[in-house]
Amino acid sequence: MLIGMFHFANPGRDMVKSGVIDVMTPTNQAYLDGLAARLAASEPTDVLAECSPADQEKYDQRYDDYLAGRYELPSNETYQIGFRVAKLAGLRGVTCFDEDEVGWDAQPMFDYMDAHDTHAKQDIEARFKVLSAEQDREQSSLSLAQLLHLANDPSRDAINKGLYLRTNAVGAGDGFAGADASASWWHRNFRMYANIQKAAAPGRRVIVLAGQGHTAILRDLLAVDDRRSADDVRVYLDGTD
Repeated sequence: MLIGMFHFANPGRDMVKSGVIDVMTPTNQAYLDGLAARLAASEPTDVLAECSPADQEKYDQRYDDYLAGRYELPSNETYQIGFRVAKLAGLRGVTCFDEDEVGWDAQPMFDYMDAHDTHAKQDIEARFKVLSAEQDREQSSLSLAQLLHLANDPSRDAINKGLYLRTNAVGAGDGFAGADASASWWHRNFRMYANIQKAAAPGRRVIVLAGQGHTAILRDLLAVDDRRSADDVRVYLDGTD
């Protein structure tokens, strides 16, 4: 089960920037308790979170402290959903599955646009501006459940992936800076999916928490993976909690 997320504790590193709903209010905390209970009822064997495997020991210690009542959960979704679900499902912790050795290598593309294709730069910056304003409006007006539905909506996945196609032709025939930047993002997500495949062995039921920029691509990979099947998280997002 892939769960697309907006980052609860937004670090501001994404190109599309917006404010973020306060998930620590009593209403939202009650919703997250209910969501975690519904997800745990699906009997997962593993919860994968978008954190670095190099930090696994740190998360293991924090999880042990959480079980012992010595750790108050921060607003990050790894804790607010991942730790909650793992505890209710009786798991030993969450598994970090992120990939941080490769990433979106976009600077050569932006350098190329500065020097040779200012129209493309203006176009993508205008698109980022529109999407940022839309996300600001949504974060300030929609409920947490509604926001999570949007983060798992196929039409939103298409918009997310479309941003990379919007710049894919930059430098076509002249170094392919745009296509190389797009490929670098898919490279990172192929590695992340490899980590999912390793965890989702026969007999395992794996819940994966990741930003929608990742799950938009990971869903495509899972859809053609003939050795694994997917549960749709959207049926778990609503509740009367």
